[in-house]
Amino acid sequence: MAFYDQGKMKAVTFSFDDGTTQDIRMIELMNKYNLKGTFNLNSGLLGQKGLLIREGKRIAHYKIHPEHVRSLYEGHEVAVHTLTHKNLTQFEDDEMIIQQVETDRLKLSELAGYEVVGMAYPCGGVNNNDHVAQVIKDHTGVKYSRTITTNNCFDLQDNLLRFDPTAFYLDFDKLMQLGQQLVEMKADKPQIFYIWGHAFEMDYVPDYWLRLEAFFQLISNRDDIFYGTNKDVLL
Repeated sequence: MAFYDQGKMKAVTFSFDDGTTQDIRMIELMNKYNLKGTFNLNSGLLGQKGLLIREGKRIAHYKIHPEHVRSLYEGHEVAVHTLTHKNLTQFEDDEMIIQQVETDRLKLSELAGYEVVGMAYPCGGVNNNDHVAQVIKDHTGVKYSRTITTNNCFDLQDNLLRFDPTAFYLDFDKLMQLGQQLVEMKADKPQIFYIWGHAFEMDYVPDYWLRLEAFFQLISNRDDIFYGTNKDVLL
């Protein structure tokens, strides 16, 4: 853990899924506050256009083009989200799990210009289990993988291949509460505030970007907190 090696006990990291064009604005905002994050991409879907209906609105779900991956995510981390956004728990054949994960990892490594070692499980509901995690551990180059099960906790976790995030970023009240708690904390052991979401969700409601920036202002640029990618914080 890079932050522990630097003598810091508190760390903040972000994780965003799907690699949509809203990542552009997200990265600009993160860079403004010197924050770091990991962006989980489906290499088999890059460049595709789509629309989602959320909160009664049409939300753009356009994927980043592959040729823009290296420059856009510079200073942050690119990670696996499976080749084509499949729920890995639904495969009976382990080879399909391996193909979805390792093929994505290798393609993203080529696009990013470094070896990709992180991952976030795609899809809602039950999207991971011990068997899938073991297959990933034994047959791919992935070193950690995030679930979608928030725990409202900063403590370290033993199972990096089923790592639970602290909070979902659209739960703004909880996010601010946890942020204030971390800022005020006098930590005597390593603590990780791990926040996850999808950047396209910022377009659901007009003030979401403003509320997220308020959280960034609260949590950023503090001397006793380490700001890093998921890889920096977990490995």
